[in-house]
Amino acid sequence: MKRLFAAASVSVGILALAACSDATGVSSPSSSVDLAPSFSQNVSPADAKESHVHYMPLASNGAEMQARQEARSRPGSGTGISYHGGPVLQSGTHVVAVYWASSPIYNNGPAVGTHGAGSADNSLVGFFMNHLGGSPYFGINSTYTDGSGRAIANSVSYTAYWANNTNAPSGTTNVSDAQMIAMLQSGFNVTSPALTYDASALYIIFTAGKVNLGGGFGSQYCGYHTHGTVTVGGVAKTALYAALPYDYAYPGSCTNGTAPANGSVDPGADGEVSVLAHEIEETTTDMMGNAWYDTRGYENADKCAWTFGTEYTSSKGGVANIKLGGTDFLVQRNWKNSGSGGCFMS
Repeated sequence: MKRLFAAASVSVGILALAACSDATGVSSPSSSVDLAPSFSQNVSPADAKESHVHYMPLASNGAEMQARQEARSRPGSGTGISYHGGPVLQSGTHVVAVYWASSPIYNNGPAVGTHGAGSADNSLVGFFMNHLGGSPYFGINSTYTDGSGRAIANSVSYTAYWANNTNAPSGTTNVSDAQMIAMLQSGFNVTSPALTYDASALYIIFTAGKVNLGGGFGSQYCGYHTHGTVTVGGVAKTALYAALPYDYAYPGSCTNGTAPANGSVDPGADGEVSVLAHEIEETTTDMMGNAWYDTRGYENADKCAWTFGTEYTSSKGGVANIKLGGTDFLVQRNWKNSGSGGCFMS
């Protein structure tokens, strides 16, 4: 996600203009757009890098930025993205789904009030997370390395879920990052250990309907990833997390508007997986916001947001561009960090 300033404990009030570009070329946007990678500030300047937020743009913003950039050529040489010294999830990415709602968000999802292994999540979103790792698509992230030059593993493990119905938000409630961190903290509580702390995990917070994670959902962005601090066994720990509100609630802004790849099985799940992939990829290659991004602050998935490459009609009559585990999905492309760079599906 493009780096923008936003207080972590209040609603976001800045339009997230993240880029999406094709393999045809990338260049700097006009001077009216903030080019510098920036980090949001939380309590103090010392905490600034720990409270950065990276936003997934609306479909309309992505299309606009795509059109601007395709009209330009990339200056210089290289892949169009560079390393800035920060950590990556080199040995593989773990994902933990936190379904924060009073009833299952996706069809066949876990029963509320339960927690368990990710393999027990029978929703379409759960299927996607269980089959993303090892795919040629996620293998694009292996073109990125850590500071020692080791390639990122083509590995995503859906390790656990928590269907948390305690104080679940509803309607159009605004939920701040501070409230999300507090909710995650409650899951780490030793008296009720619904969550196990994992430094290599991305805790993905899903909500239902138009619940407004971060304050700008549907009007300014479709999701984001960041990190915060939790306490586990009396020790402060950094928790990577992503805000994944229900994107199908705003189909014109947060889906590409085509027929769902899996037809009537669960349109909401079909509408979620592309943004979900976006956040997992960016956390993998830029977990703390100081690893892989370009001169404008765009991370790998930003550079291809809302572009899908070659599409086909699925067996259920929807639009798809990839099969994972034999199931069709429509997922945005990702930026390959090899050759001259570009947006690809494998």
